[in-house]
Amino acid sequence: MEIKPIKKLKLYGFNNLTKTLSFNLYDICYAKDFENRKHYIQYIDEEYNAERLSKILTDVAQIIGANILNIANQDYDPQGASVTMLIAENEPICDNPEPSTAKESPGPMPTDLVGHLDKSHITVHTYPEMHPDQGISTFRADIDVSTCGHISPLKALNYLINSFEPDIAYIDYRVRGFTRDVNGKKLYIDHKINSIQNYISSKIRDRYQMIDVNVYQDNIFHTKMILKEFDLDNYLFGTAKKDLKGWEKRKIKQRIKKEMLEKFYGRNIPSMH
Repeated sequence: MEIKPIKKLKLYGFNNLTKTLSFNLYDICYAKDFENRKHYIQYIDEEYNAERLSKILTDVAQIIGANILNIANQDYDPQGASVTMLIAENEPICDNPEPSTAKESPGPMPTDLVGHLDKSHITVHTYPEMHPDQGISTFRADIDVSTCGHISPLKALNYLINSFEPDIAYIDYRVRGFTRDVNGKKLYIDHKINSIQNYISSKIRDRYQMIDVNVYQDNIFHTKMILKEFDLDNYLFGTAKKDLKGWEKRKIKQRIKKEMLEKFYGRNIPSMH
């Protein structure tokens, strides 16, 4: 069903609403021995180094319509990276920049990181981790995009999901504070939203199972997602599926699925024998 644009809001002064998009992205793999687990961490560290993260944030700034004022970045030994980006609000690149007149629609497609906007900010933190003896290794990226004024972080959703290609994702969106119209009436949100999913492309939605938990009266929206399809080859690092015996494949697949479900539901699941 098409959502019709609503009348533009006439505001008194600057739009003081703060719109914050936060999400946790998880990548999971199975590395058979300690050396392969070390190589996985090294691979992640190279794949999401300061230069690559700076490029991702530069694209995010362009997508949401912000000017980049300054970038500083740093890679760390033995692993990790930091990036700081100072940004000022600019006109968004969408056809209809006013959030109050925009339809719910997906934005464009495509270690520590911090980007500061003019009265707003972007942060990304990365967390590589490996289990000492179960073979499971994980990579988590925590991302926050917080904006005020007319620019909206929701337009960066599709690009960020495609940049990290997560197995599991938690996404939160909240509108805080208030602004006033020309008559002095306080406005606690300046655009219509029913679900974060409405800002995610159908191509992405088709790949994931998605669950919403929303608190509409407080302008809090939550979506969590997990990949529908499971191919063991996509989760093996340093080992090919064809080189494993049947019982090994079943055991590894069970471990990976258990890890994914525990992260998706946020609780430990007892092992089944």
